[in-house]
Amino acid sequence: MSSTILLVEDDPNLRDTLAYRLRHEGYQVVTAADGPHAVEAARKARPDLIVLDLMLPGMDGLEVCKQVRAMPETQSAPIIMLTARAEESDKILGLELGADDYVTKPFSWPELRARIRTQLRRQEQLSGENASPVVKQGIIEADSLRIDLDRRQVWLDGQEVELATRLFDLLAFLVQHRGIVLTRGRLLEHVWGYDYAGDTRTVDVHVRWLREKIERDPSNPQLIQTVRGVGYRFKG
Repeated sequence: MSSTILLVEDDPNLRDTLAYRLRHEGYQVVTAADGPHAVEAARKARPDLIVLDLMLPGMDGLEVCKQVRAMPETQSAPIIMLTARAEESDKILGLELGADDYVTKPFSWPELRARIRTQLRRQEQLSGENASPVVKQGIIEADSLRIDLDRRQVWLDGQEVELATRLFDLLAFLVQHRGIVLTRGRLLEHVWGYDYAGDTRTVDVHVRWLREKIERDPSNPQLIQTVRGVGYRFKG
């Protein structure tokens, strides 16, 4: 069965062009032209992936992303945000609210198509029997942290910590390579599935978010250490 993509774009020409190309690739496409209709379409269609413009009438893309991530029907669907704005703050906020990737306009169709294929391929791996390419069975304990890789559960000081899919995969990859300095590029490749030099700020944002979940003092992290100029190392 072909994947369903929700395309949210207020520019009718761009929306129609992208919808045509996506359908030509074999995807089922649902479209929306504003924020409120995007949220409703996501609830009804339960898309496998969402291509979401940032600047929308009625409700901007950041708020749509936040609401979509809060709905059980779409909380794990990959979100690729589109925007004509390239401000770093917008990218960071979008990633913190749950976006999986970010494409700045103007973009080429081959680039967007590749990003879509990467996200869908990774989502299929997460839904498969092995749950994730970076997760192996077993329980890992580090300091006050307990991680069940098989059930994808995390506890801090005996209290369960809820982690979004991407954050869990990032943590799993870090702990399975504890003591090893992992570059941002390597984390992008293995956790995000990028086989190119993506925006490494994506990694920094997710590491910061993960620290807020699992570190006793996120401002003075003891488990996930920054190796200046290189990447990150899990010390626990």
